[in-house]
Amino acid sequence: MKKMIFTIFALVMALAAEAQLVDPVHFTSELKTGKGAEAEIVFHATIDDGWHVYSTEIGKSGPIEATFHVVKLDGAELVGKLMPKGQPIKKMDKLFDMELKYFEHEVTFVQKICFTKPEYTIDCYLEYGACSDMSCLPPSEVELKLQGKSPVSRSVECGVRSENSNSRSENSNSRSENSESGSEASAADTVRADSAAVVQTALSDTDLWAPVTEELRAMGAGEDLAKQSLLWLLLMGFVAGLLAVCMPCIWPIIPMTVSFFLKRSRDNQRKGIRDAFTYGLSIIVIYLGLGLLVTALFGSDTLNAMSTNAVFNVFLFLLLVVFALSFFGWFEIKLPEGWATAVDTKASETSGLVSIFLMAFTLVLVSFSCTGPIVGMLLVQTTTTGNWLAPAVGMFGFALALALPFTLFAMFPSWLKSAPKSGSWMTTLKVVLGFIELAFSLKFLSVADLAYGWHILDREVFLSLWIVIFALLGAYLCGWLKFQVDEIGGELNKPKPVACIMGGLVSLAFAVYMVPGLWGAPCKAVSAFAPPMSTQDFNLYPKVVEAEYHDYESGMAVARAQGKPVFLDFTGYGCVNCRKMEASVWADARVAERLKNDYVLISLYVDDKTPLKEPMEVTDEKGQKKTLRTVGAKWSWLQSHKFGANAQPFYVAVDPVTGKPLTGSRGFNEDVAAYMDFLNQGLRNYR
Repeated sequence: MKKMIFTIFALVMALAAEAQLVDPVHFTSELKTGKGAEAEIVFHATIDDGWHVYSTEIGKSGPIEATFHVVKLDGAELVGKLMPKGQPIKKMDKLFDMELKYFEHEVTFVQKICFTKPEYTIDCYLEYGACSDMSCLPPSEVELKLQGKSPVSRSVECGVRSENSNSRSENSNSRSENSESGSEASAADTVRADSAAVVQTALSDTDLWAPVTEELRAMGAGEDLAKQSLLWLLLMGFVAGLLAVCMPCIWPIIPMTVSFFLKRSRDNQRKGIRDAFTYGLSIIVIYLGLGLLVTALFGSDTLNAMSTNAVFNVFLFLLLVVFALSFFGWFEIKLPEGWATAVDTKASETSGLVSIFLMAFTLVLVSFSCTGPIVGMLLVQTTTTGNWLAPAVGMFGFALALALPFTLFAMFPSWLKSAPKSGSWMTTLKVVLGFIELAFSLKFLSVADLAYGWHILDREVFLSLWIVIFALLGAYLCGWLKFQVDEIGGELNKPKPVACIMGGLVSLAFAVYMVPGLWGAPCKAVSAFAPPMSTQDFNLYPKVVEAEYHDYESGMAVARAQGKPVFLDFTGYGCVNCRKMEASVWADARVAERLKNDYVLISLYVDDKTPLKEPMEVTDEKGQKKTLRTVGAKWSWLQSHKFGANAQPFYVAVDPVTGKPLTGSRGFNEDVAAYMDFLNQGLRNYR
C-alpha cells in the first residue's frame, strides 16, 4: 500500500511541480569482463543536485527500489544479488514509517555473472526510483543489450548460483483464463522468465499478421474514432466549464469583474469590452496550458499505459473520492492564500495586457476550491483515453465555457439583471456533483480490477454501490438527507424547490432501474460504466454474447476447422464504448444469433495485463524495435500493425485462412440495422 502511495505521489508531483520533462538521473551501462569466467554488469548513475536514487532491498512497503531484471541471458548465469556501491544515506521517512536508504550525486549498481559458454547474449535492465524534495519520477529503466565472445573457451559450471529473487520474476494474480494460452490458470501462478529468450518473431512475414490497411481503406474502413472522441471530450470539457461557472467561487465574481472592466473604461466602452475579452482569453490560455502540460509530461505512450495501470487507476479512484468529500463540505481544498495575494498584488502594480492576465490567474487560484475537483475529474477522464491531444482539448472546452460569461456580460451588461442571484442552489449543485464524482470514481477502480483480475468489483457489486449512491442522491434532492454545508447556508430546515424534488425522483427512479441488473438485466443506461456481463455471478438474462476465444491464433485455427469466418473484436476492460456496444447492439437477438452461429468470435483485450510466457520483440514501420511483455500489448500491436487502428471498439471480419478482411472495419455506432448489414456483408463475401 505504501509503495502504491509512493507511486501516486510521484505521478502527482510530476504533474503539479514540473513545467517540463526532467532528466535528473543520468545512467550508463556496461559489461566488465576479466580473464576468468566471472564478469560484472555495471550501471553507473550521476544524479543532479537535489535528487536521490533509492537503494536495493527496501521492501514491498517502501518506495521504488533498485531491481535487476533479465529479459534474456544465454551463455551466462547470475551470481549473487544486485549490489549498490556508493555512499548511502539512511533516513527515517515518516510517510513510509521506515528507514530508507538512498544515494545522492552518484551511485553504481553491480550484478555479477558467470560465463558458461564461449558465446553469450545478454538482454537486461535496471529499474529504479528517483525523487527530490518536491517531486518524484515514475519507475524508470536503463537497459543493457550485448552479444559477444566470453573469456571461457568451453562450457563451465559456475560455483555460485543466482540468489537474485527479483530477476524477471513477476507474480501476477492472473485471470481464471490465461488469454495467451487459452488454458485455465490459477490466480497465484508465477510467471518466471529468468532465462526466457525474447521471441524474435517476424510478424510481418506471416499471413495472419500481415498488414491489411490498404485493403480496409479500399473497402471503406470504419469511422474515425479519434475525431469522435476528441469532439466528445471537447463537449464534456465545455459542460464541466458551465458547471464550474455555477460554483459559489465563480458566479458571484462575474458581476464584480464585468463592472470593473466597464468602469475602467467609462469613456471608451469598446476598451472595456476588449479588456473583458482579453480576460476571458487569458483564462483559456491558462487552462489550455495545463492540458498541454499534462501532454508534455506524459506523452501518448505513457497515457496509454497509464489508462489501465492498477496504481494509476486506484489513485484516480481515491482522488475522485477526496473531491466528492470536498463537495460534501467535509473539508475544503485550497491553494496557499499567499499565492493568490502575491499574484493579485503583482496585477495591481502592472498595467496593460499583463495586468489583465494576472487578474485571470488570480481568479484561477481563488476559485480552486470549487473548480479543482471539476478540473481534476476532467483531467482524470482525458488522461485515461490514451489520446495525447485529449487533455488539451478537454481543458480548452472547460476554459471556453468558464470565460464565456465574463465576455458576454461585458458585451451585454443588461443581461446581468436577468441572471440568477447567488444562493443556496449553488450549495445543492456542489453536493450533487459530489455524488456524481463518487459514482464516477468506481469506474476507475473497476478498470484496475478487470485488467488485473482481482474480482473485487464484479458487475453486481458495482451496481449495488451505484444503487446506494443514486438512492442517497435522490434522498438529498428530496430533502430527506442533509449535509453540514446545508446548515452553514441556512437551508437545513427549508423545503427543497420543486426542481430539486423532481431531480430527486429521477435519481430514485434511476436507482430502482438498476436493481434488475443484479440478476443479469442489461441496464443499457449504465453499460458504459459497469463491468461486463461476464463478471456477473448470477445471471438470469440469456441473450448475452460472450466470445469463446481470446487468443488470435487459436481462434483462427478453430475457424479454419469449422469453415466459418472470423469476427475480431478489439476491446478493453476499461473501454466505455465497448460496454455500450455489447449492451445495445450485441444484445439484439438478430446480432446475437449471427455472432453465435455464423462467425467464430474472438475478443482481444488490449489492456490485458497477463504476462506473456515469452516476451515478443517486434519492429514498427519506422524500424524501431519494441518488446511486448503482456497479452494486451500483443493484441494492441496486432490491431495497429495489421489493421492500422488503435481505438476501441474495433470490429473487423476476416478470412481464417488468409487473414484478409472480408469487409470494411467498424467502430462505435449503436445503429443495429447498420451493424447487421456489416455482419451480413462479411458473411456473403466469405461464402
